Amino acid sequence: MKKNLDHNDPAKNMNTKRGNGGEPHQRAEGDTQVLTTQQGVPISDNQNSLKAGDRGPTLLEDFALREKITHFDHERIPERVVHARGSAAHGYFELTESLAEYTTANILTETGKQTPVFTRFSTVAGNKGSKDTPRDVRGFSTKFYTDEGNWDLVANNMPIFFIQDAIKFPDLIHAVKPEPDRGFPQAASAHDTFWDFVSLTPETMHNVIWLMSDRALPRSFSMMEGFSIHSFRLINKEGKSTFVRFHWKPVAGVQSLIWDEAVKISGADPDYNRRDLFEAIEAGDYPEWHLGVQLFTEEEADKFPFDHLDATKLIPEETVPVKIIGKLVLNRYPDNFFAETEQVAFCPSHVPPGIDFSNDPLLQGRLFSYLDTQLSRLGSPNFAQIPINAPKCPFANNQKDGHMQMRVPKTRALYDPQSLDPERPRESEEKGFKSFDEQLDDGVKGRVRAESFADHYSQPRMFYRSQTPAEQAHIATAYTFELSKVDTPHVRTRMLSHLRQIDEELANRVAKALGMELPEPAEAMAPVQDLALSKPLQTIGRTPKTLQGRMIGILVAEGSNHSEIKKFEEAAMKEGARVKIVAPNKEVALDDGTRIQADERVSGGPSVFFDAVVSIIMPDQAKKMAKDSATLDWFNDAYVHCKAIAYCGATDEFILSKLPVKKDAFVTPLAEIDSFIDNAKQRLWEREPKVRDLA
Repeated sequence: MKKNLDHNDPAKNMNTKRGNGGEPHQRAEGDTQVLTTQQGVPISDNQNSLKAGDRGPTLLEDFALREKITHFDHERIPERVVHARGSAAHGYFELTESLAEYTTANILTETGKQTPVFTRFSTVAGNKGSKDTPRDVRGFSTKFYTDEGNWDLVANNMPIFFIQDAIKFPDLIHAVKPEPDRGFPQAASAHDTFWDFVSLTPETMHNVIWLMSDRALPRSFSMMEGFSIHSFRLINKEGKSTFVRFHWKPVAGVQSLIWDEAVKISGADPDYNRRDLFEAIEAGDYPEWHLGVQLFTEEEADKFPFDHLDATKLIPEETVPVKIIGKLVLNRYPDNFFAETEQVAFCPSHVPPGIDFSNDPLLQGRLFSYLDTQLSRLGSPNFAQIPINAPKCPFANNQKDGHMQMRVPKTRALYDPQSLDPERPRESEEKGFKSFDEQLDDGVKGRVRAESFADHYSQPRMFYRSQTPAEQAHIATAYTFELSKVDTPHVRTRMLSHLRQIDEELANRVAKALGMELPEPAEAMAPVQDLALSKPLQTIGRTPKTLQGRMIGILVAEGSNHSEIKKFEEAAMKEGARVKIVAPNKEVALDDGTRIQADERVSGGPSVFFDAVVSIIMPDQAKKMAKDSATLDWFNDAYVHCKAIAYCGATDEFILSKLPVKKDAFVTPLAEIDSFIDNAKQRLWEREPKVRDLA
């Protein structure tokens, strides 16, 4: 709660003079830094261009104007083709359990050491200016600045991908991006080209059902998991290889939004997840994850009922448990968004000695693609010299020249071998990166795909059947919404044929909601297996009962009870929640005369921003607010989104009585503060079928 408001304007003390046209000139004085050109020339007037007379034409000789405008005109660089919208933070990684048995990589063997990192979260389909809360896969990429070189762990919040071979990536992205003839929809998969492609490409079925699940709508970056997707290799000092898949496990637990909630958030605050990350770090509520690994041998992999080199397959945690080996803490927001978040360049090929690649054909293509796209986007092979990309360990090589070369090699010998400069760097058999000595088979070269990649339905079936009933309803409803946006009938029919192979009940639910007849099941190229169910695949079933990292909204107005507000604020913060004050006005006076600043006005701070809500208002204010549609939506949305509500008598009498809000166990009076705090740690999913039409 922001009190003791200071309305004194520091601009009054910044030596401001007025020009002939009334324009303000803030002049440097004393130790104030002087504004200069890029060449260091001090600027005398930053408000007016050089003209021939006060109403005459601007003169071409005005070098300050030309430099300023030219730089402005070139401020934008090409955005990423995918993962364009991103948010990031600095932090550290600390290893808690050594993997020295499996790898020589120092980052995975030296416990207790804190390694600096930079982590970027992103959506995939939308452009840089799109919203934070679309139904989409999320990127989760971390750059570890290790003492053996940078390691880029380029992950997603889903453990599988849509395609098995990198050659299909352009087709996938062209299909999901805005349709080229009309330029829409933006950041959305609910259109004909996407569903036409995936319904003709059965390998996409597993990632598609994840996309239809709650995992595609994370409540916060700090509440989503991260997965390396591919199998990598760890190489130990004897040269022995162990396969590994990396997992990020959020300490705050996994939690997602409801679709209706995500849609409303995108209109009220398209920067919702980015703002949450910024505010959490500012408040000292640092996002944290555990790093886990799934370790397995070639012999163990041969016994899996799927091929681990297939990026559309996950390894159930019941089959290979996740071993927690370290933690990631993000504790500093970027100083400059463009210089760091926008210019950071991740490449899966950036690995230190002791980590190596598998033969996953999607991974193999990514090893090329990511480097290539950075060359295009950042304009030079010297992008590694940009501070956010530069290693923090010593580095030396014979690469030279190129656009924006910042290093000045002081030598005549930029080649190897050479004998003219004994101080130049040389290769190291002892410390250098070594690829695993893999024994390759005698297969014939050709454009072929392994038969072990042919099962496209068993794991989607396992995923769907592993969900709670509420999550299954969300999946069916998501398919219904997306396919209802598809105008081409045969595409909808084709998709229903795939759903019949995944789960007959799911296919029936979607077909009924669409008003369509069920077609024959799609042809399966491999027998569809009933795999063991896996609880770690759930979201709602694994959301912890906690307020850590959550947000409580308290609605107040003129004359609200200050001590009551403090009571709820302190109770929520004690449990780890952050609190925001919402009011009809930006500033309000409470019952004891204290004047506070609200974090949000009711019309700009809807209840979709919060995990639970409280209302502490006086009768005269409640009467006025009952006539305001934004206030009525504030309560109604909280109710239909299954959240806890604590209400005062005036709220009950003048507002809740006008709404279809039933007083269930999660709608409680202010006096029951302990019940509210307990309820606020979760959602009442039993309420959802009563307030929403689910497929």
